[in-house]
Amino acid sequence: MIKGKKIVVLALYILLLTALLGCQTPAGRTTGVVIDDASITTQVKAKLLHDKILTGIAISVSTFEGEVTLIGAVKTLEIKQHATSVAGSVAGVRSVKNLLKIR
Repeated sequence: MIKGKKIVVLALYILLLTALLGCQTPAGRTTGVVIDDASITTQVKAKLLHDKILTGIAISVSTFEGEVTLIGAVKTLEIKQHATSVAGSVAGVRSVKNLLKIR
């Protein structure tokens, strides 16, 4: 009897997991794509934070389907371009939309 309950619970768990993995966001993205984008955002933020040229500069990072968007302010065009190359070096980044302003 206990073995039968375990099988039913396992089957329900697998069904629930399958349903969750097949779900899509209102934008039509799967859970996997959302997780990939979150991972890319985290990796880009870490690279920007640890870069010697970009240290101390507040840059907002968001990712949608592999497209990274950078928002903030920097002092020079060279720093803006450097931020683009740093973000683009992260695995999974398809493109970088650099909206950094030069102040």
